[in-house]
Amino acid sequence: MKSTFSINIYGLIFSIMLVMAALTYLLPAGQYRTEERDGRVYTVAGSYEQVPANPQGIGAVLMAPAKGFEKCADIIVFIFITGAVFTILERTGTVNAFIIGTSYFFSRKEKLKKLFIPVSMLLFSLGGSVFGMEEETLIFIPLFIPLALSLGYDSVVGVSIPFLGAWVGFGSAFMNPFTVGISQGIAQLPLYSGMGYRLIVWSICTLTVIGFMMWYGEKVRKNPQKSITYEADQERRRNLQLDRFEKPEFKPAHIWIATVFAAAMAILVYGVAKKGWYIFEISGVFLGAGLICAIIGRLKLNQTTDAIIDGARSMVSVAVMLALARAIVLIAKDGCILDTVLNSIVQAIGQLHPLLAAEGMFWAHSFINFFVASGSGQAVLTMPVMIPLSDLIGVSPQLSILAYQFGEGWTNAIIPTAPVTMAAIGMAGIPWLKWAKWNFPLQIILAVLSMLLLIPAYLMHW
Repeated sequence: MKSTFSINIYGLIFSIMLVMAALTYLLPAGQYRTEERDGRVYTVAGSYEQVPANPQGIGAVLMAPAKGFEKCADIIVFIFITGAVFTILERTGTVNAFIIGTSYFFSRKEKLKKLFIPVSMLLFSLGGSVFGMEEETLIFIPLFIPLALSLGYDSVVGVSIPFLGAWVGFGSAFMNPFTVGISQGIAQLPLYSGMGYRLIVWSICTLTVIGFMMWYGEKVRKNPQKSITYEADQERRRNLQLDRFEKPEFKPAHIWIATVFAAAMAILVYGVAKKGWYIFEISGVFLGAGLICAIIGRLKLNQTTDAIIDGARSMVSVAVMLALARAIVLIAKDGCILDTVLNSIVQAIGQLHPLLAAEGMFWAHSFINFFVASGSGQAVLTMPVMIPLSDLIGVSPQLSILAYQFGEGWTNAIIPTAPVTMAAIGMAGIPWLKWAKWNFPLQIILAVLSMLLLIPAYLMHW
């Protein structure tokens, strides 16, 4: 009997925590000074200095998961609410009616079915590029997985349409306020300047990812056993009864519930884009919409509370994963080695030719992203250091920002310390090792593409 090798994701993350703790004994401790501006804490360029070592022992390692829960409590609450609200929608029958209706529409003509991936991903890419859509994609994952399954795809396609769609828009953004906006402010550039080349970059990167997903989706549709989630999807299809297409029968309650949900999504888009809403505001709107839908769907009080509890319970494993992932970063920060790594990278890049330095910035941000998997978080940490460096070595600020966008963006889809990534694949029930192996070729494609796109930007002094 052939044995299969598997890695427990919780064990893997805890092992990384131990390695990180060991590094706090081996690497010199150091810190940059920081200053607060506009409600954000920025690194001060040229202020790095060594500080007394603060090695993280076994006690710190054991406390780190609890601290991780505290630091990512907002995202954990958000995914609990997401699970709860979608369970409410499922028990009103609206989700099933929507899936059947959408499947029936796309299944009538092969050309329509082929538009499902590109059109959906394009919309999410615009969301990621324009207003920094990221955590918000978690709302759509429970909806797109059964929808993708009903059209002959797999759970990977279902999670990738919202998640990777917004991810590629975020990483190649032309307007994202959390990356482009903050970085151009630090560089004292006009807000959203350089739009022409940024639109070209966004278009190329988005089409590349859409093409990759269409290729994978067609491969799975022709041979479902090629899917990395084949066994799990077979069980999902049986549970969801997705073995046939039917003409949908929408009840008035379904239509009203769908209208309330669509209105909530419109309110969220407006709030995020215009009012600066984040997790708590989004959670409140989403929970309010769920409760209204429960009333419209005539769920009794016990049925509603049971749905909320069951939905939240289904997300517990995801919450544990997020807390452990955040614990890795906390150990590095508390051990004062993160700034040491950043300072070493800056010193190495400063010795390179300007074009090679720009490429080096891309790889540097990709590495740093393991510790700071946040667009705005990495911007305020690294860009106050990278922008002055780019001025000294002949790299334009726009080019430095683009290198940061690529580096911060792409690896977010694969590293185990990225909270949204771990939440997305956790909600889809995809083991991290399988996801990482599947996503790795796309990482290589985008890494090569990024390095190529940096070249014309340098040559035309963009």
